[in-house]
Amino acid sequence: MAQVGRLTTSKLMSVLTASDGLPAAVADLSTTQSLSLPAVTAGQIMVQNVTPEISERSSIFQYPLVCVYCNKITNQLREKFRSFSGDAQMVIEMRVSQDRLDQIEANVQSYIDAVTQVLDQTRGDWGDGVFYPGGYEVTYGAVKHGGKNFLQIAKVSFVLEISAN
Repeated sequence: MAQVGRLTTSKLMSVLTASDGLPAAVADLSTTQSLSLPAVTAGQIMVQNVTPEISERSSIFQYPLVCVYCNKITNQLREKFRSFSGDAQMVIEMRVSQDRLDQIEANVQSYIDAVTQVLDQTRGDWGDGVFYPGGYEVTYGAVKHGGKNFLQIAKVSFVLEISAN
């Protein structure tokens, strides 16, 4: 099971950090909609499932921050002779922090638009038995104290279908 979690997380990281991945989508969205969004670099996309309170105390990073992780693995044994044929629930967590409340929610929504745009463009086979059929769910958290002063987190959850030996 651990291999499935590592495999799906690395595939998702490859999709997000590709030349046409999230940094390019954010730049394109900023240009086409005349937004002043801070850029997202590949270094701001990390594999991590940790609360903001803990991560802010233990490491140095730059906002916006994108955390990628596998939330749940289900082996449904859909294929008779495979050791694993099931689903992996993936999460892309977008953390935006700024010193003022102005535009924080609009910025989070714009970053989520870029994330979902990348997912929409990469439907299909991701290789090594990982398949993204499409579809996702977005949840927005309330703005709270954290980061540079205010912090808002939004999560994009989706399912990858896995077929592995």
